[in-house]
Amino acid sequence: MVAAVAGVSRSTVSRVVNASPRVTAEAVEAVTAAIEQLGYVPNRAARSLASRRTFTIALVIPENTARFFADPYFASVIQGVAMYLSGTDYTLTLLIASEADPEKTRRYLQGGNVDGALILSHHRDDRSYVQLARTLPVVFGGRPMSQEGPDNYIVDVDNVAASVQATQYLVDHGRRRIATITGPQNMAAGLDRLEGWRRVLAQNSIADDLVEEGDFTPAGGEAAMTKLLARGIPFDGIFIASAQMAAGALGVLGKHGLAVPRDVAITTMDNDYYAKNSTPPLTTIDQPAGTQGAKIAEVLVQLINGEHVEKLTLIPTELIERESV
Repeated sequence: MVAAVAGVSRSTVSRVVNASPRVTAEAVEAVTAAIEQLGYVPNRAARSLASRRTFTIALVIPENTARFFADPYFASVIQGVAMYLSGTDYTLTLLIASEADPEKTRRYLQGGNVDGALILSHHRDDRSYVQLARTLPVVFGGRPMSQEGPDNYIVDVDNVAASVQATQYLVDHGRRRIATITGPQNMAAGLDRLEGWRRVLAQNSIADDLVEEGDFTPAGGEAAMTKLLARGIPFDGIFIASAQMAAGALGVLGKHGLAVPRDVAITTMDNDYYAKNSTPPLTTIDQPAGTQGAKIAEVLVQLINGEHVEKLTLIPTELIERESV
């Protein structure tokens, strides 16, 4: 019917609907007008059979459900992914992978159910997702720990540079005994943010022994700060690798009678609810998670379409100055 109204062949209609470049602008205009006139909706199943695509993208988050729903980072990334895909023919499937058998997740991804996958929150023991990239278009939101895959496509922030900036800010404001609460050391973000902190301290001849590991949660920050204070070694500044951990650490400092920033200045990462609503509000590095989500989706769609894509895309960050320093 569309072909008859547009005055073109059925194959031309098919090429227009599937966004083929092998069609004239006049034909596109005629077919588009006919589709609007008739209220035609393309049959997704038929298109999938013809193109051998599912028009579905999986977003895989290797975390437990409690961590997923508690962390605003994931919500922002998902919003960015969804907003980008809303302008394409692709739909999004969310897989919280740690709640299922990993082998089941891999079988689903490799079973022709999706055209590609986005992987977030990658851990050292998640090598299967790097290996998955050998058979399926995959983009990582954050550097994967395993470097086994030669074809890794990554969208990330420069976590080393970000932590250098945050730590140097403490030095520039006169802090001379600077501690850190790191992220998990089985994740690239945790390792890289520790590395940046160490670089600044080495450049300024400051001891780098005041280190405790957290897990990117308020409870993790609380526990790590408790351990730091239990050492009995005074410090006047601290870089904390996430705003959630910083929020937890603030409460511990208050219980010990230490005021921020008078006694201890704090810089952190993530310009989220925790950074904005802590008392005092936190000086932080803004890594725009929504922008990252849109970019990983864009890169994946380009990969699926066979377009040239850079192996590494870095999202700019920005230092947000508030009252914690």
